[in-house]
Amino acid sequence: MARAEEAAPPKLAVVIAVDQLRADYLVRFRPYFGEGGFKRLLEGGADFRDAHYRHAITHTAPGHALILSGVHSNVHGIIGNEWLVPETWESINCMEDPASPLVGINPAELGPTQAARPDKTGRSLKNFQATTVTDQVKLRYGANSKVFAASNKDRSAMLLGGKLADSAYWDENGKFVTSRAYRDALPAWVEAFNAEKRCQAAFGKVWDRLLDPAIYEQVQGPDDAAGEETGLGLGRTFPKKITGGKDAISPTFYTAFDNSPFSAEFLGEFAQRALVEEKLGRHPATDVLCVSFSQVDTCGHSYGPDSQEVMDSVLRLDRVLAALFARIDQEVGLAKCVIVLTADHGGEPMPERVQALRPDIPAGRIKPADLDAAAKKALDAAYGPLEGKELWFTRDTYAYFVRPAALAAKKLTAADVAKVLKAGLLTAPGIATAFTYVLKPYYQIKTGTGATHGMPYAYDTHVPILWWGAGVPRGVHPERVSVEDIAPTLAALLGVPTPPQAMGRRLF
Repeated sequence: MARAEEAAPPKLAVVIAVDQLRADYLVRFRPYFGEGGFKRLLEGGADFRDAHYRHAITHTAPGHALILSGVHSNVHGIIGNEWLVPETWESINCMEDPASPLVGINPAELGPTQAARPDKTGRSLKNFQATTVTDQVKLRYGANSKVFAASNKDRSAMLLGGKLADSAYWDENGKFVTSRAYRDALPAWVEAFNAEKRCQAAFGKVWDRLLDPAIYEQVQGPDDAAGEETGLGLGRTFPKKITGGKDAISPTFYTAFDNSPFSAEFLGEFAQRALVEEKLGRHPATDVLCVSFSQVDTCGHSYGPDSQEVMDSVLRLDRVLAALFARIDQEVGLAKCVIVLTADHGGEPMPERVQALRPDIPAGRIKPADLDAAAKKALDAAYGPLEGKELWFTRDTYAYFVRPAALAAKKLTAADVAKVLKAGLLTAPGIATAFTYVLKPYYQIKTGTGATHGMPYAYDTHVPILWWGAGVPRGVHPERVSVEDIAPTLAALLGVPTPPQAMGRRLF
């Protein structure tokens, strides 16, 4: 086999990210996959089975920012899906940019909150400080190549596409939209796709299992499981009617649709249309198609990784991938393509599931208010309560920001307060350690129902990395690798320079 740098570059590179696709899903559900989707990659490509993220905050935006840049948050700057700005004490979205308003939808269509603050709906990569493989393709080939990215989520599409992408689109209330960072108006074909109202046509559609319910029971356990969410008119058992619990299309319908595998089908159809309309794979140099499917993540948050809903979502996504690969073969020829598939993070088992299996295993849900109370108690005991309505800190997910006014009032340094704050947090149940802080395994800051992710444990860091195409060594590769290795490997396959700050190594 020719080495990657000696082979002719592919006509099309396909980068697929599946939000919250745990690596073990491809083992659990493999007997039930069809022939053209996951199984095509598993049997005809390279399967790196011990691939992990090396960063601790395993969230969507930091994961997607790493995949094609090969660098972590200390370099690329995307430390979370959102973060607190200490100067204003306001939380911002990681892609937020008032100078880049949305194109294809009016903020008023997104709901009263967005209508009241349209400045917060703009999106761009201004906070992203790294170079991606897709940027390297555009720097090398310019107009002779095209980079197209699409996802159900804005951050997922934009971070895969990179700063020089020709297009990045995401789903907002059943429409694929973009921002002024890319273009001033939607292309005619995207307008036409949106006019077909494919999302809205799913109102009232029933989601039921593809296979015999007994199979799901055997693989995943009971359909009706403690801890699963029950809202949006979906309930926690099959079948599920996609209405949002209302008699007509409303904002809750779109949330219910995002929970259903029909949203993955919607994105798959859009990607197929883009393949044709954007003539991907038919330009003088290599084109890149990036697609990030978000529905498995939405479903995982609602029902947990051990749910029948997640199993059915992955099986239905397998069909979506098979249809996309078949269309690529028809339009371009798969022999002229290279494909890489991975995930942005895994997912944590619901504590109810863990304790149902082994009640003696510590697991549970942590109320954010209890953490804050433990931290405040420690600070009050050490320095005395603050007067009036002044606060010691503001919490931003897993981080605590000490407020300057509190330091000034008590004549303290931030370093002194941080030591006491850390000691206070360590008294709270479920806290393993505090840098900011890390939860113990099987604990999550999510009250009520559903599941989450974001810790440095294997259930969150372990994801698949699958390669397929020319220059890819077929077979199972058991060695430990990192997601940061994707960028230098893909760059070599495409014959472009590795992103300049990339930390990973070439896998082959």
